[in-house]
Amino acid sequence: MTAVPPPIAMLAELTHRCPLACPYCSNPIELARQAMELSTEDWSDAFRQAAALGVLQVHLSGGEPASRRDLVDLVAAAREAGLYTNLITSGVGLNEGRLKALDEAGLDHVQLSLQGTDAAMADEIGGYRGGFDRKMQVSRWIGNIGFPLTLNVVLHRRNLHQLPRAIELAVEMGARRIEVATVQFHGWALKNRDALMPTREQAKEATRIVGEARTRLKGVLVVDYVPADYHEDYPKRCMGGWGTTGLNIAPDGLVLPCHAAQTIPHLAFENVTETPLVAIWNDSMAFNMYRGDSWMQEPCKSCDRRTVDFGGCRCQAMALVGDAAATDPVCMKSPHHGALRERAEAHAGNGDSALTYRVGPGKTSIDTVVEPAG
Repeated sequence: MTAVPPPIAMLAELTHRCPLACPYCSNPIELARQAMELSTEDWSDAFRQAAALGVLQVHLSGGEPASRRDLVDLVAAAREAGLYTNLITSGVGLNEGRLKALDEAGLDHVQLSLQGTDAAMADEIGGYRGGFDRKMQVSRWIGNIGFPLTLNVVLHRRNLHQLPRAIELAVEMGARRIEVATVQFHGWALKNRDALMPTREQAKEATRIVGEARTRLKGVLVVDYVPADYHEDYPKRCMGGWGTTGLNIAPDGLVLPCHAAQTIPHLAFENVTETPLVAIWNDSMAFNMYRGDSWMQEPCKSCDRRTVDFGGCRCQAMALVGDAAATDPVCMKSPHHGALRERAEAHAGNGDSALTYRVGPGKTSIDTVVEPAG
C-alpha cells in the first residue's frame, strides 16, 4: 500500500496497573497483566522506531505509569530518541525525589488527572482515600521543579457542578492548559452510565462555562473541551481521523489506531516486537480499515461533514449500533440518533446509582472504602 503521512503523536500505555479504581476507566475490559508488559528495552526500541517514523511527541500513560519502576529510564530513552515527553499521571506513586529524577532524565511536561475539586469527591470517584491530598502535593512539587502542567478533569453527572472550581484550581496550580473531559462511555464506563451520565442541562451549562473561561482566561490558560457527546448534534472528530495523526501501543506491544480499537472484533492488531512500526502504520489491516472515506456508508458517504468529523467514533458506532462502519449515533443525521437521545435521558434520570469500581491487575478490591461525597 502507498505510504501515508506519518503520525504526530504516540500514546505509550506503559502498564494497566493503577492504584485508582475509577468507574469510567477507559482501558480495555481485559487488562494486560504485569508479566505481559513490554520490557525497558522493548519500549526503548519502540521509541526509536516511532521517532524514525516521524512521531514528534510521546504520551506516557497507563494505568498509572508511575507503577513502572523503570519510568525514569523510559523517559530518558524517549528523550534520547528525540521525542517530546509528556507524563500522564494520577500523581499516586510519585514523590519529590522521583519527579526530580524525571526532570533530570528530560521529561518535558506533566498531565495530572483530577477526579474532583475536594477530597470527598475525588477520593470517592477514584476509590482511593488520600488521593486528592496526594495530587495537591504533587502539583506543588511540579510547580517547584518547573514542569509545564496540564490539569485533566474528568466530568460527569456527579461532579459537573465543580467545573468552575476546577478551572480556578488550574490557574492556582500555574497550569498552562486544562482538559475539561466529559466522560466518554467506552469500556468500563459503559457499566456506569446510570451513575455518570450527565443531564442535558448539565451539558449545556458546561459548554457555557467553558466558553466564558476561554474568553476570560485567554493568554493565561488554554481550555480544551470534550463535551458530553450523547447530548450533541454532531460527533467529535475522533483521533483527528482514523490512522491519520496518532497511534497507541498497549502494554503488551499491540499497536492500535485508537485507545478503544480492541472493542471492534473484526480488527487484527500487530505487535511492535514482531513487526516494524513503519509497516504497521502504512500497511496493517487495522490502520487501513477506516482511513479516508471509502469505507463510509450513507449518510456519511455523501455528507459535506465527512472530512470534518470523519463519521465520528468507530468504536462508539460499534458499541451502540453493532457496526463500526455506521454513522456515529451522536450525529443528528444518523437513523439511530433519536434512540441515543432517549437512552441518554434515561441514564441521566436514574438518580444516585451505585458506582461499579474498576479493579486493576493484581487487585481483588479497591484500596479503601470511601464515604460518598455530599
